[in-house]
Amino acid sequence: MGLLEQCEAAFGAANLYQVLGVRREASGGEIRRGYHRVSLRVHPDRAASDRKEEATRHFQLLGKVYAVLSDQEQRALYDEQGIVDEESDALSQDRDWEEYWRLLFKKITIKDIEDFEKKYKGSEEELADVKAAYEDFKGDIDKIMESVLCVDYTDEPRIRKIIQQAIDSGEVPSYKVFVKESKQKTNARKRRAQEEAKEAEKTREELGLGDGEDDLKALIQSRNKDRKKEIDDFLAQMEAKYGNNSKKGGKKTAPKKAKK
Repeated sequence: MGLLEQCEAAFGAANLYQVLGVRREASGGEIRRGYHRVSLRVHPDRAASDRKEEATRHFQLLGKVYAVLSDQEQRALYDEQGIVDEESDALSQDRDWEEYWRLLFKKITIKDIEDFEKKYKGSEEELADVKAAYEDFKGDIDKIMESVLCVDYTDEPRIRKIIQQAIDSGEVPSYKVFVKESKQKTNARKRRAQEEAKEAEKTREELGLGDGEDDLKALIQSRNKDRKKEIDDFLAQMEAKYGNNSKKGGKKTAPKKAKK
């Protein structure tokens, strides 16, 4: 079974861009961040003992997907003909995909994240990311707030102001879903965010956790499956953006259905 068929069986999508949650037009940096984000979700080190074999298989598949899309010639072949050269060096069966992953991504700590947040908020990079998310999600503020780094519900007025100024200046189009959002939806989002923040703090207190990297891992492992996925997604975005010196002002990855 070829790579595309394996992806269809494992992830429900034969489209390599969809597997990584990126656009067909994604830059190399976006593809790298997409790979990092989804690979963290299935990393064998994070899998339960009875799921390790499946996680390893999925993790290896993601490495191959990234290897294809990060190689200029392989990506061009896939984009133009919708096929993958299974005999290429990029898909070598002898490659250690975990070692490959470790070479691409370094580990970061909570302090790294906090330092990044201080520099990121209010920067040109954040402005570009907010505007990109607004256009990618057609003004859906729920998805914008989930997509942009380092924001919570208290940041919403600030994020809205950035977007409104961009609309007024003609930088971005005006979407009805943004300018006419109901109070009910706004309040529901605020309540949801407050409940999640309380839940996270309660778990941290129950476990007696601090701010170290090991404590963060313990927190992640202690949460239910859905909440664990949300924390992993946030950490993945932070690691990918901070740990790999992304270009300022680059667009964030926004999951979209890509066409071949």
